[in-house]
Amino acid sequence: MKTKTELLIALWIESRTRFTNQLQNLSESDLTKRLLPSQNSVGFLIRHIGDVELLFSKNVFGDSSVKVIAKTVIDKRDTGQWTNLNELKEYVDHSFKTLLNIVRQQTDEDWETVITTAEFGTKTKAEAFGRIVSHTAYHAGQMAIINKYGS
Repeated sequence: MKTKTELLIALWIESRTRFTNQLQNLSESDLTKRLLPSQNSVGFLIRHIGDVELLFSKNVFGDSSVKVIAKTVIDKRDTGQWTNLNELKEYVDHSFKTLLNIVRQQTDEDWETVITTAEFGTKTKAEAFGRIVSHTAYHAGQMAIINKYGS
């Protein structure tokens, strides 16, 4: 029988394929695509997913070794700087591995631990983890629509 941690990781990884499968087919020219009137580009959304995964590692799961400057969260808008596909892929690979590492350390009891963040208030770690799962899938959907219809 799998632990809660193993089950939640499997759910997250499966949900995250909505994002990672798109990365395989992107070109650098896709990174600047937008769907007006929205200002967020595909490149911005990739970077944002990585930023938030690192923030979750640090702020939700308590990994004090994580160093993150979440530019997309700080700037709150697309500044047009996310145009290097290899750098973005490396960044989200790093953010995934960082979050996966700290999540793997959670015990079944840890998932019931209550945490409070400025972004979404007071929740158990399990509820908070639901936020990162849905966050990535949400932005992956935006990426797919922008890449298909944007310019």
